[in-house]
Amino acid sequence: LEAIQNNRVTKTILVPTMINFVVNFPAVREFDTSSLEMMLYGASPMPVDRLLAAVDVFGPILLQAYGMTETAPLLTSWRPEWLDFSDNRAARNRLSSCGRQVPGVEVRVVDLQTGEDVEPGHAGEIIARGPNVMKGYWKRPDATEEVLRDGWMHTGDVATVDDQNFIYIVDRAKDMIISGGENVYSTEVENAIFEHPGVLEAAVIGIPDERWGEAVAAIVVPREGHTPTEHDIIEHCRALIAGYKCPKKVVFQAEPLPKSGPGKVLKTELRKPFWEAETRQVH
Repeated sequence: LEAIQNNRVTKTILVPTMINFVVNFPAVREFDTSSLEMMLYGASPMPVDRLLAAVDVFGPILLQAYGMTETAPLLTSWRPEWLDFSDNRAARNRLSSCGRQVPGVEVRVVDLQTGEDVEPGHAGEIIARGPNVMKGYWKRPDATEEVLRDGWMHTGDVATVDDQNFIYIVDRAKDMIISGGENVYSTEVENAIFEHPGVLEAAVIGIPDERWGEAVAAIVVPREGHTPTEHDIIEHCRALIAGYKCPKKVVFQAEPLPKSGPGKVLKTELRKPFWEAETRQVH
């Protein structure tokens, strides 16, 4: 915030975790950030409530983009003229999109089993091809063969697409929870939890369960001065999402969630204590 104020920064790139901490910094409004013209964010989806909180602080300048190192880097992005912060359900839902494919790149969302393009609203894997897509991993032919198939880069990200070709990330395929034969996308549950006023950070993972195979569990960092209970979080979720998607267990911790260098939550680290004694490991 000091850098933005002192250097009159016009554009910045952050990840949702960073934006969340900045917006929740008690003195955030004491800084002059009026020079900012664009705040690009990516690396993970941002719950709409958190996005609107950021817009309240910085104005309607936030744009989401999606990509990865292997695609150097963008596959999709928003344009400013597409933004609509009006208070209606369609506009609100679209704010959770990572935009449309960028020029020069082909992006599809395909069924995980058949490889065919999914219908609007149905989940599938994002695949892409174009001049920005890598040729392969250095000296890792097996890893290359796994992700580059039939000329397409398989991202491992699960998404839906709407009838206007806006793409919505719902999870990493490896983070999807299969509970009692039902697919539960962790980001959907996280978005519901983030709407609770007492939650600062949250991550949803699958933990071993004798009956269901995997059960939905939430790791929650409460806001300072708030003491939500497991019952509070579960009942809050029940009002927003289907019952089978709601957490069966909620673990609270005071310390921030573990994160990678770019700011992504390390769900592998969160899973470890629950799966260490299991013969079937979920990575």
